[in-house]
Amino acid sequence: MSLDIWPPVSSHELKTQIQETQNRELDWFITEVLAVCTELKHGLEDCYALLAPIEPGTTLVMSTPRNERVKGTITRIGTRIVKGSLNIQLRTVPAQTLTVSSTNPIHIPALDGVFTHLTQSIDLLGIILSEKKPDAAALSSTLSVLAEALSESTALLKGPAGLIDSDPKWQTGSCPAHHFSPAIGPSLSVFVGIQDSCIVLSLRALEEANAPVNFGLKLGLAIGTVRRLEHDEMDVTFRYDPKGDGSTDLQSSNQRRLPKQPTSAKPANGMDVYVREKVRVESADASLISLFAKLGYLSHSLGQARRNLAAVMGTEYQA
Repeated sequence: MSLDIWPPVSSHELKTQIQETQNRELDWFITEVLAVCTELKHGLEDCYALLAPIEPGTTLVMSTPRNERVKGTITRIGTRIVKGSLNIQLRTVPAQTLTVSSTNPIHIPALDGVFTHLTQSIDLLGIILSEKKPDAAALSSTLSVLAEALSESTALLKGPAGLIDSDPKWQTGSCPAHHFSPAIGPSLSVFVGIQDSCIVLSLRALEEANAPVNFGLKLGLAIGTVRRLEHDEMDVTFRYDPKGDGSTDLQSSNQRRLPKQPTSAKPANGMDVYVREKVRVESADASLISLFAKLGYLSHSLGQARRNLAAVMGTEYQA
């Protein structure tokens, strides 16, 4: 059985008609992709609204389960913690209340990074949709950049692979004293991060590595009247900078920096310390959970459009 074309055409004319058909198919599919881009832009604008600095913000309870070593609330507006009062009752430092300064809110670097990616993605989609007929190759390249931005935003909301209270960034990224009123001393590290769309607060009671050990403490440990607090960072010397790296401070929209990748190198400034005690507190944020889900759906839709466009163009799809 054979398949013939009637009326018969020459091989050259057949190639021309095949090319014209492919071009028409590509033009049609570019129109379909632009429709997907319109939906993506609306979806990202909804995501942007979830991080917009709109009052009164989101108030979260921050308390340790089954005890009251940490108890209080914080209020997040956009990418900042603008209000908070935490009653701290650790075993190795005097009881105190941490109050976030009204003039120096705490910026969360991961959320700043998500905000930057969302802003850039919306601007990029606006440029794409402003063109009457974008080139297929340029459109494919732009969608690849957009997919990378969405993937990085999702990763920032997901957080590091391990527990955030073991993240080495606390050594340089802890909140400096001026974020609190009254200011905290260098013996307490307060590190704020994101893990699984939850706000995570890691507190560490610190002691200088070269500080003399109290004789009463030595005797209590020897005879068993003083119980040693065991944790995964005990007996390890860390280089801690109480002044921070500026990631929690105010940055204008054109100066927002994406979070730096964790490094094993010790910070040049600071002091060598031991971690005497550490506490982790987390609170689920409904807005961040919704943001994570929306970004996942948008990434899936974008991935389908990219795969189909690559198939029509006859190129290899790269995730």
